[in-house]
Amino acid sequence: MDTDGGNLLARGRVATRLPAQDLERARRFYSEKLGLEPVDERPGGLLYRCGGTEFAVFRSAGASPGTFTQMGWQVDDVEAVVSELRRRGVAFEVVDLPGLRTEDGIAEIEGNYPSKGARGERAAWFRDSEGNLLGIGEPVA
Repeated sequence: MDTDGGNLLARGRVATRLPAQDLERARRFYSEKLGLEPVDERPGGLLYRCGGTEFAVFRSAGASPGTFTQMGWQVDDVEAVVSELRRRGVAFEVVDLPGLRTEDGIAEIEGNYPSKGARGERAAWFRDSEGNLLGIGEPVA
């Protein structure tokens, strides 16, 4: 029990979990398309680390509906990342909604969290081999 009155979860680390109906297919996608290799694995799960954080892809009979961004990377140059991932065969989502529209796969988003010190964000989205919706964002100062 926490005796100092602090929040136990606020001191914990957050890690994303992404479902995969075919774990080997997901491993190939993350390796061939994103250039990521698992740093560890267990039966039914692959662990990846990026920039001091981690995420796991796990075997699941279920699937995400893919209607929301499940995980995102913050990058320094979204255009360069989108270009490289396209070269590797990643297809980016086309978004055309009121107030949110992609041009050449990248959207300009107004507003950002004050703690990020940015006025907005440039973002792009794509799906992994399992239908999970993933995002890439670059803060705009």
